[in-house]
Amino acid sequence: MPRSLLRATFVALLVTMASCSSLGPKLMAPQVSLVGIQIMSADMFAQQFMVRVKVENPNDLEIAVSGIEYEIFLMGDSFAEGAADSSFVLPAKGEAEFDMIVKTNFVSSLGRLVSRTSGGKLEDVPYQVTGKLVLEKGIMRTFPFSRAGTVNFTKARDKMKAIEPKS
Repeated sequence: MPRSLLRATFVALLVTMASCSSLGPKLMAPQVSLVGIQIMSADMFAQQFMVRVKVENPNDLEIAVSGIEYEIFLMGDSFAEGAADSSFVLPAKGEAEFDMIVKTNFVSSLGRLVSRTSGGKLEDVPYQVTGKLVLEKGIMRTFPFSRAGTVNFTKARDKMKAIEPKS
């Protein structure tokens, strides 16, 4: 076997081995859902809400998350969007919950929502949350997500640790 062919075969083998080892296990996207929304303050021009978010990890590996970018729709209308620096570690096959402060204005959110419920209780409100989780490390640095469900609004209770969104 010619020496150049042997050398080319060896280089190809090294490249193949290096690329396979860097790929690692295939990760599935974590599931993001809304647990609850609390009205913290409201006036004619702006509202502030505490949104409780749950993230579930279907993977056998823990995932370090450095933030979340999101858009929330309630009853089909845009409610809030932004980004939060909410660092946490998702345990393997586990879940994590955190709170984030969401600010909206009356015209774009709460007013339409209240008018649709005829001033009634804000319970079992249909939502959709879309966006991406930003990971601290790894080849894949973001996981897109989209989830629909229902969520209830409650009055503010004890102050909880919250993450302020970036606009």
